[in-house]
Amino acid sequence: MSKRIYVGNIPFQVKDTDLRELFSAYGEVIDVSIISDRETGRSRGFAFVEMESDGADKAIESLNNTDYSGRVLKINEARERTKSFSRH
Repeated sequence: MSKRIYVGNIPFQVKDTDLRELFSAYGEVIDVSIISDRETGRSRGFAFVEMESDGADKAIESLNNTDYSGRVLKINEARERTKSFSRH
């Protein structure tokens, strides 16, 4: 079973491989997705990491509110996306 982790306040220059390396110390990393701006292609400063459950819990506990390249990471289990309202 896997968990999806929200990773906020990441430095804008961080790459997928950097986050994969950081989180792999806690368990198997299944996927890393840095969210980028649709228009500019630049990082929006947050990402999602999918890991096996035990490793995800360890990573959240160990890395939340820690300094990473001069920024304090905000890490927690990702919530399901809610549907935004639509116009009819």
